[in-house]
Amino acid sequence: MTIGKSPDRENAPTSAHPAGAEHAADAPSIGRVLSVARIDAGLTVDQVSSSTRVRVPIVHAIEEDDFGRCGGDFYARGHIRAIARAVGVDGEELVARYDAAHGGAPAQRRPAQLLDTGPIKVTDRRRPNWTAAMVAAIVAVVALIGFNLVSGKTGGSTTGSASAPLPSGSGTGSVAPAPSPSVQPPAPAPSVAAIAAAPADKVTVKLVAEKDTSWVSALDGAGKSLFQNNIEEGQDQTFTDPKQIKLVIGNAGAVHVYVNGKDLGPAGKNGQVVHVTYTPGDPQAG
Repeated sequence: MTIGKSPDRENAPTSAHPAGAEHAADAPSIGRVLSVARIDAGLTVDQVSSSTRVRVPIVHAIEEDDFGRCGGDFYARGHIRAIARAVGVDGEELVARYDAAHGGAPAQRRPAQLLDTGPIKVTDRRRPNWTAAMVAAIVAVVALIGFNLVSGKTGGSTTGSASAPLPSGSGTGSVAPAPSPSVQPPAPAPSVAAIAAAPADKVTVKLVAEKDTSWVSALDGAGKSLFQNNIEEGQDQTFTDPKQIKLVIGNAGAVHVYVNGKDLGPAGKNGQVVHVTYTPGDPQAG
């Protein structure tokens, strides 16, 4: 006697399937959504790559749901948003689905790390020792300054008595006492170097990665690629052209922008992909 499979058991997910498998079965994958939307929009992979600056092999890989070639979750999210915008679908919804399948967004994982207060308690126990050491150091410095001041006054009075006859024999008036060598005037704080003035007949753009790594693409006025790579934290790139500089910045919040000698601040928000063009003259107008 042959026992048939129950329809309910045949369609039910096994214990090896992750949570949310029912939703994944109902909805097409991220790559399938992007691929169908591109075809419906009448676009080729090369056209999508040209408009988003995402390389053709990566576009193919994303449409096949292979995100390993993106270089990490941060760049995968940026590529998904850019391609979705190019083919006319909701990129934020696809990014949310990507985060759900890859452990959640960074902002959702960070609070769990901050809740670990074990090391903080240890630091709090040791803080009085640091405070006592700092107080002792301050007392020692104050005592040393006081000793130097007293020594300076004593030395000044001796010098004054020895040089007392000089004012009567000279026509220069009173002589100001020399400052004590132990008391030096405070050195002026170093001023921030001003941004060099850019030529008026060209556009000059300087990008500085201050907070994080960002992918950057730069084209000149003739459409020629000047730069297409990552700018690591602490690095900078400068571009100059007589007509215009066209930029695509993959992590706008990490990049500080200087255009035609003016500080424009961050290019945008963290994780935001920015497309911007600058021309000679006022960077706001360009």
